[in-house]
Amino acid sequence: MQTDLPLTRDLLLIGGGHAHALVMRAWGMDPLPGARLTVINPGPTAPYTGMLPGHVAGHYGRDDLDIDLVRLSRFAGARMIDGAVDRIEAGAQRVHIRDWGWLDYDVASIDVGITAEMPEIEGFAEHGLGAKPLGPFAARWRAFLAEVTDESRPPQVAVIGGGVAGVELALAMAHAMRAAGRTPEVSVIEAASDITGTGPRARRVLGEAMADLGVILRPGATVARIEADAVVLEGGGTVPSVFTVGCAGARPHGWIANTGLPLENGFIRVGRTLAVEGHADLFAAGDCAHIVHAPRPKAGVFAVRAAPVLHANLRAALQGRPGRIFRPQSTYLKLISLGGKSALAEKAGLTFSGPALWRRKDHIDRSFMDRLTRLPAMGPPAPPKERAAGAEGPKMLCAGCGSKVAGGALASALAAIPAVARDDVLSRPGDDAAVLRHGAGRQVMTTDHLRAFTHDPALMARIAAVHALGDIWAMGAEPQAAVAQVTLPRLSETLQARSLREVLGAASEVFAAAGADLVGGHSTMGAEMTIGFSVTGLASAPIGQDGARADDAIVLTRPIGSGVILAAEMAGAARGRDVLDLFATMTRPQGDAARLLSGARAMTDVTGFGLAGHLMAICRASGVAAELDLAAVPVYGGALDLSAAGHVSSLHAANRAAAPVTGGQGARLELLHDPQTAGGLLAAVPSAEAEGLVAALREAGHGAARIGKFVEGMPGVTCR
Repeated sequence: MQTDLPLTRDLLLIGGGHAHALVMRAWGMDPLPGARLTVINPGPTAPYTGMLPGHVAGHYGRDDLDIDLVRLSRFAGARMIDGAVDRIEAGAQRVHIRDWGWLDYDVASIDVGITAEMPEIEGFAEHGLGAKPLGPFAARWRAFLAEVTDESRPPQVAVIGGGVAGVELALAMAHAMRAAGRTPEVSVIEAASDITGTGPRARRVLGEAMADLGVILRPGATVARIEADAVVLEGGGTVPSVFTVGCAGARPHGWIANTGLPLENGFIRVGRTLAVEGHADLFAAGDCAHIVHAPRPKAGVFAVRAAPVLHANLRAALQGRPGRIFRPQSTYLKLISLGGKSALAEKAGLTFSGPALWRRKDHIDRSFMDRLTRLPAMGPPAPPKERAAGAEGPKMLCAGCGSKVAGGALASALAAIPAVARDDVLSRPGDDAAVLRHGAGRQVMTTDHLRAFTHDPALMARIAAVHALGDIWAMGAEPQAAVAQVTLPRLSETLQARSLREVLGAASEVFAAAGADLVGGHSTMGAEMTIGFSVTGLASAPIGQDGARADDAIVLTRPIGSGVILAAEMAGAARGRDVLDLFATMTRPQGDAARLLSGARAMTDVTGFGLAGHLMAICRASGVAAELDLAAVPVYGGALDLSAAGHVSSLHAANRAAAPVTGGQGARLELLHDPQTAGGLLAAVPSAEAEGLVAALREAGHGAARIGKFVEGMPGVTCR
């Protein structure tokens, strides 16, 4: 998160297509000083379409197809926004992200691929499915294949489009259904008189493969409408189908038509440098682009070949230099899967087929994916040859609550604070929040800030706001007002304004939804981004940590494991899907959960000192012990595997020493000491009320669980 030069220019990559994925890898190997990179994509991954037929046929798992854009963004030092662009105002240099808002840029590039949806066909929206985007298609196919396998649905498939892609997909589906023990009924519907997009020899080989697998080609046919169990053709014929797939050529995404950009049949016109015509600061690549000086078919090979030129020209545009010319190859090797582990190769009129060519295709595809998944290791620098006694080698410092000061050091410092002198100050140092007498009521006051673990200012602001509100909610108070403390890395004035707008806008939304006002704050520049808030709340009778009784149930409102996932993500080891799922939970406010738990006898929020540490705080304040059902403790997806693999937060060891746990073993036990950011509420509630409260919390959307009980005994935590 640190930079030696101020950041002055924003580079925006819209979409995670093949060209952009390669640009991100190249950027990570050699970032341009002074440039800030942002990637926008709906979802944590982008699929590699070259392996789709192999996945459909059963040769590859679903994860084998995915380019993890979250990991790639971390490697590139970029922020990743999980969202979809639906508008571009090129003249104003800004884009609109659905359910997010407007984002400014200095240089941008578009690589969003194509779609195979066919809305012009009656019934397609209800009963059809485009082969692209790949993600929705792959999920629907797996569900359909499972139903075919258990014989709850007939193996009837129709593919609309008899080009190479449609035939290849039909062969893959037929092979998979035959491997599942069913006799496939697959039809390929094509308006032309034969398979398109290839030569006579290749058509013969494809025809033989289709005959071997029982795939029927229906040439000269036009689709009139699609029904739940059939495709109706012009002229009245029908093709039985309960799984109808659109694969009739490349189609541009509809939103591009409303951008005002120069288009060719819906595709973005780009010139010799891949810059959009008339826009030197906007580029496009991949299937969504039409290369005016050298039109080419929609094939991934051209996006891969364009990536080095696109990377060079984006850097050039950021520096105000002229770009390079992209000269796509005139011919390319087509490798077409034939269902099983055999393939056809065609180039310059020559055609070959056989298992050896499938192995060649498999090698090419896996090599491409390896470039984007086997990234150079990300770790701390080598330790200095000489260092003071006790100074261990450099370890990557965690962010969020993982960067908190150790509990022992904090307790020692707090012990030296003078006793409270004012009679309207009702709390002690070390409590979750200060409690002040406020007329007839009570005012709760807290402050919290986080060292950024993401390059996204808006996302970080949302998480920091929810995190700061945790102390207010934990004490049963209603949020009142907040002031911000924001440290930005070195930025130009333009980027300062952009970042602060995002931070304050996102935080204001969180506080307003919680019933509080963001009323000001303080900003400064520093080595890295840090965001925090001081928050006040009002309560008639604040909930403390000292009211737990023996036999009270222990309720937790959300999973643990955020520290492990964030530590692993910083090292490039966490799955992007797990990271985005974690962020989605961390940005979810818990005001409704606090209201459901308003009758709790004791409550706190689980943050830097981990579940064990915060549970121990209740035990000490209440004079009871705690018994945990370790298996009942909810855990974030991916956290157990990462913990078992040895990933820990930098605060883990200090937490473990400060709050030892008796009993239990393994990765789940270690997660009890994992520092949490925007963690769950931890409450002591009457045992008879626990099940009803947990059910209500889950119905409200929280991952709550009853995880144990308080018992008589010396303060301590035991697992069973």
